[in-house]
Amino acid sequence: MMKSTPVDMEVQHPPTDGISEIQFSPQADFLAASSWDNNVRIYEIQPNGASVAKAMYSHTAPVLCCAWSKDGTKLVSGGTDKIAKVFDISTGQSSQVAQHDAPIKEVRWVDGPNPILATGSWDKTIKYWDIRQPNPVATLTLPERLYTMDSVFPLLVAGTADRHIIVYHLNNPNAPFKATTSPLKWQTRTVSCFNNGSGYAVGSIEGRVAIQYVDDKDAAQNFSFKCHREGGQTPRDKATVYSVNSIQWHPVHGTFSTAGSDGTYTFWDKDSRQKLKSFPKVGNPISSSCFNRNGKIFAYAVSYDWNKGHTGAAGVQNQNKIMLHAVDDDEAKPRKR
Repeated sequence: MMKSTPVDMEVQHPPTDGISEIQFSPQADFLAASSWDNNVRIYEIQPNGASVAKAMYSHTAPVLCCAWSKDGTKLVSGGTDKIAKVFDISTGQSSQVAQHDAPIKEVRWVDGPNPILATGSWDKTIKYWDIRQPNPVATLTLPERLYTMDSVFPLLVAGTADRHIIVYHLNNPNAPFKATTSPLKWQTRTVSCFNNGSGYAVGSIEGRVAIQYVDDKDAAQNFSFKCHREGGQTPRDKATVYSVNSIQWHPVHGTFSTAGSDGTYTFWDKDSRQKLKSFPKVGNPISSSCFNRNGKIFAYAVSYDWNKGHTGAAGVQNQNKIMLHAVDDDEAKPRKR
């Protein structure tokens, strides 16, 4: 008898405008979502997959990013109001903790003796903050506007306009450890650090992912591959190419997912360099995704990502959903060649 495939479940009361980022708490099944509707929402995901809206707080303009502290007690968000806010789970209060001269595109908590908040902006800087202090601990100047950023100790990796990739070693966080150009020919869309901090993946707008190790001695293991494309099977058949919007690492198996503008998500194994499983189209672009803390749930946001500009927005503007996929171990386990 064939095993029936569980249907992905929809989170109730989703954001009412574009979903910029979703993030699971590292300590509990709380899912945060930042949105172009100026709000950040927190949902509790129950063992049966049902969702309960737990909290919401607001910025004065669209919110572009969110990230949980390692202990799960705080959620930070940044947006086009040029500020970052921290929401305290225990008190239910939010407060401003950071300021830039342009929209804040990414926020990440940086591991260390005292948790430090890193905020990256279109003002071409990354700022480090001790959230108890009003001024930044340090300000790093970038070559261009920041588009994407991720951190797993000891790495912080930033991707900017003009395909710059800057790697910082958190034992010396104020100076670039390595500044390079993306191995991909087109605009960087996302970067995501390996679970062990030895390297990172880069996704571009041209349906391609690069796996990059930081240490030069591991450079032979670097590679890139095509994904999130349609057609192109023959020289005459031109491929339709989509943006890779999100790359996420499975917290247990170390395999990874990609999700894109084509409205699909796929699981991969970087070590054996193979696809583990492709999933069917969900109807609209996937703007963000994440695994929960044990890798049993893969959440993805179905939301227009403006990959076709203003003309592509007709009809999809109000279709914003967050879906939950129950991950079967066989889908995400590494596989030998």
